[in-house]
Amino acid sequence: MLENKRVGFDYAILEEIEAGLELHGFEVKSLRKGLGSLKGARVGVRGGEAYLIGASIPPWQHANAPKSYDPERARRLLLNQKEIAHVASAEGEKGLTIVPLKVYNKGRHLKLLLGIARGKKKEDKRQSIRAREEKRRIERTLKTK
Repeated sequence: MLENKRVGFDYAILEEIEAGLELHGFEVKSLRKGLGSLKGARVGVRGGEAYLIGASIPPWQHANAPKSYDPERARRLLLNQKEIAHVASAEGEKGLTIVPLKVYNKGRHLKLLLGIARGKKKEDKRQSIRAREEKRRIERTLKTK
């Protein structure tokens, strides 16, 4: 469905959490069609509830969407109290952030995979690039043999 590909390069994922999303009907149709973007999105906890902030989900059909519809509105995440407390404590910890990794179907429901992540330093990013290039080189040599 939707994937935030840049997250794996910018962050080291420490833990993953699955959450439900509270969406309008036309947003669900839009996500099932693969429209939308998680680029620059994050998760925040306000008033004992977790929200997806900064994700852009356009309406499936612009003609049927309400005039006041905001594609980047904050969407509530469906988590139990223990999970919300865990996410809030991770958000409060220095150096950690909660980022959306991907949106996918699970049965007939849409789920959001969250990652508790620590930002990578420049050296770590270079190391990731080196490892990826090495893996590609090995695959190329194995393919030609």
